[in-house]
Amino acid sequence: MDKPRRNFWQIVNMSIGFFGIQFGWNLQMANMSAIYEYLGARADQIPILWLAAPLTGLIVQPLIGHASDHTWGPLGRRRPYFLTGAILSSLALLMMPKCGALWMAAGLLWILDASINISMEPFRAFVADILPEEQRTRGFAMQSLMIGLGAVMANTLPWILTRYAHLSPDRTGMAIPLTVRLSFYVGAAAFLGAVLWTIVTTKEYPPDNLEAFRKKQSEKRGLGVGEILTAVREMPRTMRQLAPVQFLTWLGLFCMWMYFVPAVAWNVLGATDPKSSLYTEGIVWGGICFAFYSAVTFVYSFFLPNIAKAVGRRQAHSLSLLCGAAGLISVAFIHSEKLLLLSMVGVGIAWASTLSMPYSILAASVPAERTGVYMGIFNFFIVTPEIIASLGFGWVMAHWLNNNRLYAVIAGGIFMIAAALFMQRVSDPAEAKTEEAAKLEPATVRVTR
Repeated sequence: MDKPRRNFWQIVNMSIGFFGIQFGWNLQMANMSAIYEYLGARADQIPILWLAAPLTGLIVQPLIGHASDHTWGPLGRRRPYFLTGAILSSLALLMMPKCGALWMAAGLLWILDASINISMEPFRAFVADILPEEQRTRGFAMQSLMIGLGAVMANTLPWILTRYAHLSPDRTGMAIPLTVRLSFYVGAAAFLGAVLWTIVTTKEYPPDNLEAFRKKQSEKRGLGVGEILTAVREMPRTMRQLAPVQFLTWLGLFCMWMYFVPAVAWNVLGATDPKSSLYTEGIVWGGICFAFYSAVTFVYSFFLPNIAKAVGRRQAHSLSLLCGAAGLISVAFIHSEKLLLLSMVGVGIAWASTLSMPYSILAASVPAERTGVYMGIFNFFIVTPEIIASLGFGWVMAHWLNNNRLYAVIAGGIFMIAAALFMQRVSDPAEAKTEEAAKLEPATVRVTR
């Protein structure tokens, strides 16, 4: 069907749910390593404790993508999954700050990440479902904008509560500081409220032949594993080319998320004890750095569609990844916590592009009826490096990097450089169409004369 163009506010409404999803997701990304250390974990133990997150994404996202492709009901195709994931995620966010042991925190992270994946995966397909091809880059960029805004709020909240609400970050007898606990409670409300906003304000298009769709729906049995495997075998060429880009990008990002915040406390501020106030101060400032790169993501997202239009999505993404690499590697030369904000400029640019450009290129290269399942399969190239890092990076930290968190951050920058180089091999269908049109244009001019 011909999809009508959406105005600015309609694109905002359909993206607001991602504000809530990112609020909850960023709370876990910015705080879980610190929570693990509060509960007694060593630096080399942190990667394995993060294993729950990528494993759930590997399993959940393809299944949810496939299921949403074959769903139609009163709430539509993707919205039932938004709602289910939001409810479960909000409950997990409410429970996480009450953890008193490592096994409890690791188990709840498993539940939280599975629930976030239930909401997150259909949102990628939602853009391709609702928007025409010429608006998809703007739609994914708007998701980046909302992700940036949600991350800013999530990362600054402990600092805001400390500075302006005059709450002490001390633990007052509990393992996890009061400011972190309250942030998780606010995050639960923000997650559910934002997703509900998108559900209420944005309707979905029914299948072209609803009767045939429902007949196929009634005949469908099982989890669709066979269909997912078939989709993997028939993966489009552009998607295969994007695989190493995503793999290396997310390996670099995962190194940053696991170790940047503790690195601020240990390597920049010079904390020597995770129970000290200096360590807590470093964790709070690490959250501010994450908030700052998220603010850069928010701002850069406004310009990203025009940059992609000017130089192409492939070049825009390569340049953005190089900015992120420069930001992470520069941390090695910074000894003042405030100067870390300059490093975060590059990280914010890379993050904005990572959240939009690969998905915009992918959406143009996969068949419309398989958008959900391919968005889920695309997640393989995100979670696989995270699983590898979770299983193997602890050994690297203990035996090669001497448990130095700063070295892990630098390694993240090196991985991003490699991703930028692989991006040059990707064939963007939109660029191919433009080149083909340019070849045909002179001949057309001669005929019309």
